[in-house]
Amino acid sequence: MIGIDDEDFVRGKVPMTKREIRILTLANANIGVNDYIVDVGAGTGSISIEAALIATGGHIFALERNSDAIHLIKQNAERFSVKNISIINAEAPDGLHLIPRIDVAIIGGSGGFLQEILQAIDAKLKTGGRIVMNFITVQSLAMCLNWFKNHTDYKYSAIQVQINRLKNLGFYDMAEAINPVHIVTAKKICQCQMSNLVNFSDAKSKFTHIIRSFVQD
Repeated sequence: MIGIDDEDFVRGKVPMTKREIRILTLANANIGVNDYIVDVGAGTGSISIEAALIATGGHIFALERNSDAIHLIKQNAERFSVKNISIINAEAPDGLHLIPRIDVAIIGGSGGFLQEILQAIDAKLKTGGRIVMNFITVQSLAMCLNWFKNHTDYKYSAIQVQINRLKNLGFYDMAEAINPVHIVTAKKICQCQMSNLVNFSDAKSKFTHIIRSFVQD
């Protein structure tokens, strides 16, 4: 079951994916029990921890550049007795070369290197694998959609989520807004390789040569 309460995590001053967004992210990731997952920009590790609790026969690679966040991920892993997690202290795309082939990638932060991160993940993601990305800014969203427009071996969808939580103010209750989040989900539908295109081109050239020779004879 997904959706651990925010208050149950050790948080510090590092931003954390709120529970409602976490639930949608993990639902779209469709994590299997034996999946290998990378969480880029893991922050406090809230998504990594929940992913690890789902993929009990798999493994989670939490990639994070902030040293304070690394400490929080370790604390949260201990709090929830998560053992199937490896924490990588690096700024993506650096560090992604250390992970094996993966079934799922979750991107919560890109640090301005989104295209490079997607390229690195693409090289590691299995056919049928999923990428789930959360964005607050429209610029990052546009960059993401443009990347997938140019990579036809992926099928993608996107939603915008606006969460409001009820806040008690004495006798009254009012809605307290959480920043809108764009969630993009992509599935790798084929493993396209340039070598296949080259082979097709060679085959076409040879076929044309044979036809010409036949006509001349």
